Order: sequence, then structure tokens, then C-alpha cells
Amino acid sequence: MRNIFDDLEAEYAALDAVLAGLPEDAWSRPSAAASWTVADVVVHLAQTEEFAAAACGGQRPSWQRYGTTVDEAMDVLTRSEPGSPQQILARWREASRVCLVELRRADPGRRLEWVASTVKPATLATTRLAEHWAHALDITGPLRIDYPDTDRLRHIAWLGHTTLPYAFGLAGLPPVAVRCELTAPDGSTWTYGPVDADSSIAGPAAVFCRVGAQRLDPEDADLVTAGPHGRTALRVLRNYAVT
Repeated sequence: MRNIFDDLEAEYAALDAVLAGLPEDAWSRPSAAASWTVADVVVHLAQTEEFAAAACGGQRPSWQRYGTTVDEAMDVLTRSEPGSPQQILARWREASRVCLVELRRADPGRRLEWVASTVKPATLATTRLAEHWAHALDITGPLRIDYPDTDRLRHIAWLGHTTLPYAFGLAGLPPVAVRCELTAPDGSTWTYGPVDADSSIAGPAAVFCRVGAQRLDPEDADLVTAGPHGRTALRVLRNYAVT
């Protein structure tokens, strides 16, 4: 895999280009994230970047004081810190700048406290890339702004496949081996999992990542599943961890 930190920086830049060009009234329009405006989405990204930077310094995100679940807590926290579009954009830019600095200089072998577990800096960077990409879709989709798929999706596809055992566990199922053969935006093939796995998922990486981000229903996905657990793996697939 290419340097995840460089690709995270590129994902920031892609989203920044979108946000910098938004007229002020667009910030108050609904995003594709349920009940959140565009401004709410960017506030949430700034807050979670601040959490990630703090994690690099040895702190654990203290979301529990805002709600009983991560989603509930993030909703309360997001709504508690409104601001003007200029303030929100400046906050996100600074938070992402600091987060990237902290991730780059963190001990690559030290596990950091995160939402549901501990993760290494490269994995935390991958989750940040995945979240920024998913929320970029939440912003650009309703506003009808083009946001092309790139080969940075390889990190998100890797994350989705790597967390399948966790996803099976959340569903109360034992983990199983799954082979993924995904077509990249440039037409090349990305593969994850053992060749001899008896279950598989195949198709466009962009679709696989959207299912994992819960931006596309598995039933509507242009993906081919095979074996006794392929369909179940697609159903439980996620690019993130929640408690």
C-alpha cells in the first residue's frame, strides 16, 4: 500500500477544494448524513480530527459523556458547537493539519486509544481517510458536485476487509475467511484475503467501499458474492468500528 499519510493528506486536499468553493448558503443545506447539514458534517470532521490528534498524545476520546452510543454522542457533540462557515472551515483545516502532523510523528508500533479499541497510527490514519471520503460523499452528493473515485480507495477497501472479523462479531457470528477481488478506479485489480477462502466478494472497489460506509445498500450493490458466507460478509461489511 502507498504511504497512508500522504494519501490522507491528498484526501484532505480534495475535500478542501470542495469546501473552499461552496457559497455560504450551501453550508446550511441538508447533507446525505441523516439530519445533518453540510456545516454539521464539517464540524463533526473537525471534532474527530481533534480526537485523533489527542489520541496520538495518549488520550482516549471521551465521547461517553455525550451519549450511550458513538452515533448518539457524535450527534450531540456536533450540535453543541455551531459556527459560521468561515469558522468551521478554519477549525477543520487546523484540526486536520495538526492531526496529520501527530500521526506522522507517532511511534508506528505504539497502539493508540480509539473509539472501540486500540489501533496503530497507520490504521488510525486509514480510518480518518475513510471517514473523510464517506462524508465528502455526504456533502457532494446532495450538492451535485463531482467527487471522483481515486486509488486512495485501496486503503478503505483494505480497512473494510480487515475489519470483517469484527463486523461478523457485532452480528453475533463467528469470523470466517473471505476473499475480495475488487476492480480499482483505474481498472487494475486489488485482492484481499486468502486465495483458498471458500467465500468471496468481487466487483468494483468503489461499490465495495460505499457498502462498507453504509452509503449503499448491499442489495443494490453491483457486487458478486460466492460461497457460504459471501452474502453475509457483504451484509455486515463496514469501514469503521462502533460500540
